[in-house]
Amino acid sequence: MKLPVSVRPRGAISHPHTVAASLPAMMAPSLSLYHSCSRRCLGYSELESGPASINVHIWCAVLELRCYTQASLPFSRDLMPRTLEGQITMEKTPSYFVTKEAPARISSMAKGTKLIVVVRDPVTRAISDYTQTLSKKPDIPTFESLTFKNRTTGLIDTSWSAIQIGIYAKHLENWLLYFPIGQILFVSGERLISDPAGELGRVQDFLGLKRIITDKHFYFNKTKGFPCLKKAEGSSKPHCLGKTKGRTHPDIDQEVVQRLRDFYRPFNMKFYQMTGQDFGWD
Repeated sequence: MKLPVSVRPRGAISHPHTVAASLPAMMAPSLSLYHSCSRRCLGYSELESGPASINVHIWCAVLELRCYTQASLPFSRDLMPRTLEGQITMEKTPSYFVTKEAPARISSMAKGTKLIVVVRDPVTRAISDYTQTLSKKPDIPTFESLTFKNRTTGLIDTSWSAIQIGIYAKHLENWLLYFPIGQILFVSGERLISDPAGELGRVQDFLGLKRIITDKHFYFNKTKGFPCLKKAEGSSKPHCLGKTKGRTHPDIDQEVVQRLRDFYRPFNMKFYQMTGQDFGWD
């Protein structure tokens, strides 16, 4: 059985039928703050729905000219898959959640859009962000030196994007100006690892889909440190994400980690209150 989800990689058409390109009845962008978690979330949906996702930064990178006009609406629509009645279109761009202009742009195009936000412990997220950058730029300063404006006073440098992104409550306030909280699902990155079927069950419920993805579809990959698919769509082989996912994090001074936990605590508490979910980060 196929999930009624239409998703398209860049440059491909999502469905073999010829239909008029139009705004889907429902869109579900994944606004992940932990990239490999969002890739897993979409990867798991491919188990029943086929390949894969669009990641075209429609409301941020593509529209960096800062001129969101009616002329850009057909352009954005054209980037979407051709969606049949009863299908749901999914699009994933991690930076949406922290892009100030994105909520207004998405609301202007499709106010009924359902939003899926994958979040993880902001301290772990910051270290993961640094690890990814370090793999591309080995000569960057240490995590500790980037974290503080002043190490002696313990003043955190909130201008560093790896830190600033993790202030989830601040970003959510902007989204709630345009979308009701009931239109946003917050997926736990930790539970996506410890209980992928359970967390994907919440996603299926949120999108109004029958619960098809279950525990039987997963196995835990000890090397990667997270669940993988027992069988990918159209293949008899297990499927895990690529080598860029599941990197080993560098050792970080525990005093620095604790200082970051203290820094994020009030923001986490506010985020729990706003979402009605305790993510257990403290």
